[in-house]
Amino acid sequence: MKAAGRALERRYNSSELTVHKLAYRDHQKAYLKSIKEARSQYYSNIIQNSPGNSKQLFATINHLLKPQSAPLTGATEEKCNDFMTFFRTKIAKIRSSFSVSSPSSFPTADQQSGSRLLCCFPEVTQPEVEDIIKGMRSSTCALDPFPTALVKANISVISPFITMIINQSIQSGHVPFVLKTAIIRPLLKKPTLDPQTLANYRPISNLPFLSKVLEKVVARHLHDHLKYNNLFEKFQSSFRSAHSTETALVRVTNDLLMTADAGSPSLLVLLDLSAAFDTVDHGILLKRLHHSIGLNNTVLRWFESYLTDRSEFVAMGSSRSRLHAVDCGVPQGSVLGPILFILYMLPLGKVISRLGISFHCYADDTQLYIKTDTHSSTSSTILSTVTACLEEIRAWMTHNFLQLNSSKTEAILIGSPHQIRSSSITCITFSGQDIPLSSLVTNLGVKFDPHLTFEAHIKHLCKTSFLHLRNIARLRPTLTLHDAEKLIHAFVSSRLDYCNALLIGIPSKSIQKLQHIQNSAAGILMRVRKYEHITPILRSLHWLPISARIEYKVSLLTHQCIHGNAPSYLQELLTPQTSARSLRSTNTHRLRPPKTKSRTIGDRAFCAAAPRLWNALPEHLRAPQTTNGFKKDLKTYLFKKFFNV
Repeated sequence: MKAAGRALERRYNSSELTVHKLAYRDHQKAYLKSIKEARSQYYSNIIQNSPGNSKQLFATINHLLKPQSAPLTGATEEKCNDFMTFFRTKIAKIRSSFSVSSPSSFPTADQQSGSRLLCCFPEVTQPEVEDIIKGMRSSTCALDPFPTALVKANISVISPFITMIINQSIQSGHVPFVLKTAIIRPLLKKPTLDPQTLANYRPISNLPFLSKVLEKVVARHLHDHLKYNNLFEKFQSSFRSAHSTETALVRVTNDLLMTADAGSPSLLVLLDLSAAFDTVDHGILLKRLHHSIGLNNTVLRWFESYLTDRSEFVAMGSSRSRLHAVDCGVPQGSVLGPILFILYMLPLGKVISRLGISFHCYADDTQLYIKTDTHSSTSSTILSTVTACLEEIRAWMTHNFLQLNSSKTEAILIGSPHQIRSSSITCITFSGQDIPLSSLVTNLGVKFDPHLTFEAHIKHLCKTSFLHLRNIARLRPTLTLHDAEKLIHAFVSSRLDYCNALLIGIPSKSIQKLQHIQNSAAGILMRVRKYEHITPILRSLHWLPISARIEYKVSLLTHQCIHGNAPSYLQELLTPQTSARSLRSTNTHRLRPPKTKSRTIGDRAFCAAAPRLWNALPEHLRAPQTTNGFKKDLKTYLFKKFFNV
């Protein structure tokens, strides 16, 4: 079409006839329209091929919209070997820093498992394997013999062979060597960093597709064993169904707010580990799986085979490094790696609990918190307890080949303004170093300030959300309404909803800042004028306002707690309302809120806010029903409530 347009332009320039001018103009209009349609289809394909994968979607859109940093030059075999040496040296340095002669000589807080032993895996069926494959992402590893999409397209033909391989592996207790090789691709940590500096890269590991299918089969049986025998750490929220960063932070924030409401501040300490997944000791892990988890015989042999004789190499373009053996760490990019890591960390909870300090873990992120006092003598005792706890944690981690990074450990005092001013605590001591209290810390992606106002978090949320909205606005003319809405939900709505249960009870001026983000998103989506009234637009889109979304999240968590679909550490915060007398109200599924002193502190805690919102719901919503049914009815109720319909 471009060549035809130039020909029409030349004809018009030579003849200057009106008929040729009109022909050229009509062709250019059609040409520009076809470009717009092609661009729209291109973006639509990107969005359609990334369902539920915001990370992949963000990377693709970001690549299209932003100028890329200079690529790493010289992607040769030598450069790949340099990366491999750098990554291995980092782990070796951490391991060599531990002066541990015999790991078993340290009391690791392991206990002989009194649970039912898991000695063998049952055979997996072909339909089970097909269900697993259908539910997996279509990403392909360079070690795969053919693309994952091809496997899914011909699953009925290929699945019998995959099922046979998996059953041979789990029945014999042996993992094929070809499934234990990983490709490492260096990824620049931030676009602004120097791409020529090796330290600015992190290793991204990729395993064969068949390896992940095998691991998913084993992970199902391992998870069932752990759940049946109640072997999970109660306050470990990673890689567990119904658990998330949000449920973890809801519990931590609840405890901090209730302590402040009772008149005392709390000391919150965030610990940082260096390359934790890469330094796990295989011998200790296998002993822990046997003694604490109850794995035996074929199952234990399978995990031993899974961990040993692993290898990896760095690949960049068509170049690759030499193959290197992996003798420590849980496999990165694997299905079982994260689960094995939280089992490796299992005794840590007992180490912390012995000193009476509350804690919560999410994978390798560990946070401690303890009630303090405004009296200097009491504060001194509390600081001594915290220091002793940190030293015990450091000692345990040293004997388990994990490095606690004291330079990145943070502490913050949480309480009311008066409590913070009256406290004599200014720092904590760790490894002989004084760590001053921070005025702001990032806890699992949420910025915590001393008074839990979340003002800094909201400010950061506004900044990142408007950045994405500007990018989406640039693409909006080429996107369909459906695709544009998908982008907005992936990049903006997901951020507004992340851990928004923590925002219950915050001032309306803070809520309004978040509402401005949603209003702008709706305006960009519907392409309305800047100052046009936005409420009818939100209503037509069926988007709940920010206040309603927060109430929705808290009410949903409450419903899940009542029906046993939430973490036990949240369920124990809620108490059903009972009465000694037989009253009609005893059958209305109400909750009993605790007594609080402050509307701006105690009333914001989950244990107080959840019963208040739950009891305000209509009786038919509080009645037992499925989670999906409750979500649907709750959204309808909140929609009518906030839009007065």
